[in-house]
Amino acid sequence: MTQWILDWGLPLTLCLAALYVFAVRATSPSSVYRVFTLIDAPRHWLLWTASLVGWLLVPAIIGGFAGHVIAERISRVKSISTNTLFQQRKLRQRLRPPGLIDNLSSYFHGSYARQDFVDGWVRVAHRNDWAKAQDHWEVYVRDMMSTQQYAHLDRHECLRQAQNTGKMALGFTARTGLCIVCERRR
Repeated sequence: MTQWILDWGLPLTLCLAALYVFAVRATSPSSVYRVFTLIDAPRHWLLWTASLVGWLLVPAIIGGFAGHVIAERISRVKSISTNTLFQQRKLRQRLRPPGLIDNLSSYFHGSYARQDFVDGWVRVAHRNDWAKAQDHWEVYVRDMMSTQQYAHLDRHECLRQAQNTGKMALGFTARTGLCIVCERRR
């Protein structure tokens, strides 16, 4: 893919940029844009070329993007085996209500590992802002649960493993004063 971009993408981009520059010199930038997107009819030979390129290129770009998105979705679904994908849940699993993401205030008086996690996550990474720490904890666990590695698990096991993984990963970064969610939201 990268080789194709270097072989064809760069020369095509340079040709399109040169066409745009010369067409802009003949008319205005808005006219070139309107002709390229097939809104207006071309009135100059350079605009005819821009219109032809737009007629050929715009559907190709949209189709390529749509094809890429569809191929990614198909590959994600194919990576999960059909045995686990369409496995019927047991009656006990169906009747049991979904679990809730842990409230961090319950960790404060919990085991030493939970106290250590809360100390790093709330006190160090979020500077004693309990509401922000709880919100970022829930965002991280929610995003972790929607990854492909947990897709084959039932909802309770998925929640348990996502929270355990979150405690390990976030506990390690929290000791250095970093919150992944805070960094992403900047």
